[in-house]
Amino acid sequence: MSQLSPLHSSGTFKLGDRTVHRLGYGAMRLAGPGVFGPPADRAAALAVLREAVALGVDHIDTSDFYGPHVTNQLIREALHPYRDGLVIVTKVGARRGDDASWLLASSAEALTSAVHDNLRNLGLDVLDVVNFRVMFDTHQPAEGSIEAPLTALAELQQRGLVRHIGLSNVTPAQIAEGRRLCEIVCVQNHYNIAHRHDDALIDDLARDGIAYVPYFPLGGFTPLQSSTLSAVAARVGATPMQAALAWLLRRAPNLLLIPGTSSVAHLRENLAAAALELPDDALNELDTLAHGDA
Repeated sequence: MSQLSPLHSSGTFKLGDRTVHRLGYGAMRLAGPGVFGPPADRAAALAVLREAVALGVDHIDTSDFYGPHVTNQLIREALHPYRDGLVIVTKVGARRGDDASWLLASSAEALTSAVHDNLRNLGLDVLDVVNFRVMFDTHQPAEGSIEAPLTALAELQQRGLVRHIGLSNVTPAQIAEGRRLCEIVCVQNHYNIAHRHDDALIDDLARDGIAYVPYFPLGGFTPLQSSTLSAVAARVGATPMQAALAWLLRRAPNLLLIPGTSSVAHLRENLAAAALELPDDALNELDTLAHGDA
C-alpha cells in the first residue's frame, strides 16, 4: 500500500476468511449510462481501477450484470494477475435485458451460468465472495423464500467455485433463512446517512461478526443533498460526500464501504474520507438527516 494512503485510518473487518480495509471501491459506475454498455472513456476506467489498488484498496465490488460483462472485463484488463490480498466480491441473481432492464435470474441453471461468467470475465478459478441479489422487488427488499436459489449457490460453493456467500437486497427474515442454509459472510443493502431502515439489522449483524456493505452510500443515482450535511462538511474542512462516508465509518464497526466513481479525482477524494475525524457534535447533527433533511 502507498505510504500516502489514508486507508489504514478506516480500520479493518473480516470478509469471509479475509480481512479488508473498511473503505473499498464499487465498480458499478465504470459501465455506461444506466450501468449498461461500455464506458465513455475506457482508459479513464482502467486508470481508476489501477489507482484504487495503488492506494491500498483491497475490496472491490462488481457483478457480471454490470454492463453486462463490462466492469468485470475492465477489472481483469486493469488488474490481472491480481495482487495478493485483493478481495473481489461479485453478485448473481439478475441479468440485463436488451433494453437495459433488470431481470430475475435465480434458477439453478441461471446461477451456475452467472458464476461461470464471473469466473471467466474476471480470470479467476474461484470467486472470493458471491452475493445472491434477491429480486422479489427490484428496488427494495421484499419477503419471499430464498431457499431454492441459495441451495443452488451453496452447491456451487461445495464444488469449489465460490469461497463465500453473501446476500443482497434482503429482509431480516431472509437473512435468518439464509443462515440456516449456509454461512452468510456479508449483507449488501441500501443504506446511507439519510436512508437508515437497516439500523437495527446492522447492529444485529455486528454482534454476529457479519459484514454489512451499504450500496448507494452516497445516495446512488441521486446524490445526497442536504444543507445540514454541507454545513457540517464545511465546518470540518471536508466535502459533503467525505463527511457522509466518515459518518458511515463511525456508525458501526462492521460497515464496509464501496463508494463508486469513474473519476480518479473523486476516487482519491472518497478514500481520503478514511482519515476524516468527525467530532461528536458533528455526528449528532448528521444523525438528524435520517428524519428527512437529505
